[in-house]
Amino acid sequence: MSSTVTAILGITPVNVSVLKNGRAKAIRFSTLDAICVTLHCQPGEVLEWVDGEDE
Repeated sequence: MSSTVTAILGITPVNVSVLKNGRAKAIRFSTLDAICVTLHCQPGEVLEWVDGEDE
């Protein structure tokens, strides 16, 4: 993962990988905000709710 992306988002490369690969159980609002600001998007454009994931 590009060090530029991690620097812009303010999170570690490992956490970027966890988000990218869909393994994240939670996300901080500050991280979500940084992603949306960087990509010029809304949270609904980068998040997806899937019923039954915790079962």
